[in-house]
Amino acid sequence: MAAEISDRVREIAAARELSESEVFERALERGLEALWEDLVLAQYLAGDLDRAAAIDRVGRATVERADRECSIVEDDVDWGLNA
Repeated sequence: MAAEISDRVREIAAARELSESEVFERALERGLEALWEDLVLAQYLAGDLDRAAAIDRVGRATVERADRECSIVEDDVDWGLNA
């Protein structure tokens, strides 16, 4: 696995004309952003964070997408229970 990651980093660095450390930095930033978004949305959907605070932290579009996705899942569950 470590060799595969190293190979990917080298390939990305070469293709983007970046240093390997820049590739790692960008990967860390993307990963942290995704983890942050997951945390905020989980707190929001669990009712531990209000909508305004969630929007402040991850943006309106992200919160609205989470609302739509949650609604779709709820509709599917209702359909399944009442079919």
